[in-house]
Amino acid sequence: MNYPKKVSLGDITVRDGFQHEEILIPTAAKLWLSEELILAGFKKIEVTNFGNPRGMPQFADADDLMKAIHNSKKVKDMLSDVEITAVTIRERSIERAIQAKKEGYGPDRILLMVSTSESHHRINSGITLDEYWKMSEIYVKKAIDAGIKVNGTVSTIWGCPIAGPTEMSKAVEFTKRWLDIGATDVEHADHDGSASPDRVYDYFSMILDAIPDTSKHIVHLHTTRGWGLANILAALQAGMTHYESSIGGIGGQPANFVSGVPVSGTGSYYYKEPNLAGLVSTEDMAVMMDEMGIDTGIDLDRLLNVGNMVEKIIGRRLRSETIKSGRIPKSLTGR
Repeated sequence: MNYPKKVSLGDITVRDGFQHEEILIPTAAKLWLSEELILAGFKKIEVTNFGNPRGMPQFADADDLMKAIHNSKKVKDMLSDVEITAVTIRERSIERAIQAKKEGYGPDRILLMVSTSESHHRINSGITLDEYWKMSEIYVKKAIDAGIKVNGTVSTIWGCPIAGPTEMSKAVEFTKRWLDIGATDVEHADHDGSASPDRVYDYFSMILDAIPDTSKHIVHLHTTRGWGLANILAALQAGMTHYESSIGGIGGQPANFVSGVPVSGTGSYYYKEPNLAGLVSTEDMAVMMDEMGIDTGIDLDRLLNVGNMVEKIIGRRLRSETIKSGRIPKSLTGR
């Protein structure tokens, strides 16, 4: 097999992972996890959403969390080497991020999102694709001028949980469009676990043929149907070098019920079993890559300890195997 010998891993548990949980995660727990991820070697973490907290109360503490991370005694001196991302789907949230940046605690990078499926895009953003592209052309420039990098995400690449099959070639067009309007990089997302390994390989081969710079692309795969690590392997074989994932394989669309209160989120869940909608497990992916001789730059033992603690924070068994089974020994045990 041919695959990169060094990769960049980003963790997005504090945002994507926790947004799907139906209990309110304390700010102190989010701060602890952000610090632990940085101390474990992650150079890229995604920690909050600056959108309206009425529909997503999990992010009502966005400003408080960002301030706490920047003031953390544990990692403050490391932040110059770390990229912190916040999701900003619409204009008001981008403006909040820019203002936070001016005040000294804002994100290094923000995330805007389009879907190749018009139905999925409307639910996520509230406006049409044409309207969103026009908005993005204005606000990408505003963010860049404020010293904030911009990620342009492309979703429903391999299928839409609402409308059904999609055309992968459309996602290649959208990727080019993001970069043309000034986005720093592009997240290629399988938000509902529709991708199969063969099509993952085909798509990322298409992407690298069109835009060969691997630093411009981030692999974002969910494991709704259990194919997550197989899809990661397919992306590796295609030559992709930047990945993101979540502790315990949690995540999915924003919860519509949080700590006993129904909220809007993004409406009804797409899936029969919402707890199976999460991303590839950070722990399992990192350990698998290590076994393959791929340099991740992550302290795996610390990461596995973090995985066990996140189960305690959430209060249930998550979808990581390696936090229980451990790493494979590298030398004889002497037994």
